[in-house]
Amino acid sequence: MKILIAGGGGQLALALARRLRREHEIIALDRRALDIVDPDACQSVLGRVRPDVVVNGAAWTAVDRAESERTQAFAINAEGAGHLAQACRAHGAFLVHFSTDYVFDGDGHRPYVEDDPPAPQSVYGHSKLAGERAVADSGAAYLTLRLSWVYGNDGANFYKTMLRLAAERTEIGVVADQTGVPNYTADLADAVGCALSRPPAALAELGGLYHLSASGATTWHDFARAIIAGAGFESRVAIRPLLTSEYPTAARRPAYSVLDGRRFCRAFGWAAPAWPSGLQRCLAARDAVR
Repeated sequence: MKILIAGGGGQLALALARRLRREHEIIALDRRALDIVDPDACQSVLGRVRPDVVVNGAAWTAVDRAESERTQAFAINAEGAGHLAQACRAHGAFLVHFSTDYVFDGDGHRPYVEDDPPAPQSVYGHSKLAGERAVADSGAAYLTLRLSWVYGNDGANFYKTMLRLAAERTEIGVVADQTGVPNYTADLADAVGCALSRPPAALAELGGLYHLSASGATTWHDFARAIIAGAGFESRVAIRPLLTSEYPTAARRPAYSVLDGRRFCRAFGWAAPAWPSGLQRCLAARDAVR
């Protein structure tokens, strides 16, 4: 298939391009080439490229800045997602869109399923939920995948921050009372590739909202410890546990944001890896990405 990836410079988009080009023709466009905030640009680019599938890797991910820059966050995460979906409907393309665990309030104590009522507690979460709804209301054939704790060797993320700090400090304070699931971008890209291996008619029939996640759960503190140990820094860097109250942020983070990904696995035949195995492979791939 011909697959257009919007937001082509992002960490997940780069992993998707690497994975999907094994079987498909990939056209990855950054914001200068395709600004999803501009509805005319969405229509024009899709009309020119004529993709079979569009993957929306464009997103506002500055969670704390969204609290003071609400208009910009909604322009990309909500209105932009809707513009791209409407263009997909107009040109007969299937859309793969990404959302987030932040659509939930984080007060749960068991993995969230797709039917759980959303209750975002931040501007970022509200903007992503609005994007989900804009995609669903567009009339396009789509797959919306909620993700959590995304990391990899591209871009900026918690994993890379921990590696950088480990080279600079002997102690790092990390929040220990927030629980979730780290997801390696290469694993997420593999799952998308698995879904897109379906024939178009089957893919359209299976479309809708899914949670996509590795298995298991951990805290940011224990994830940091695993990163530091895996990179060989454990003997010289201590990871000090913090309470969320000791590390105030502009946006409220979910205390519990584990996503139950079994529905996706059943629908598309994907075997979710345990999150520690993803971290091992990510660490092993560091030199290949540099």
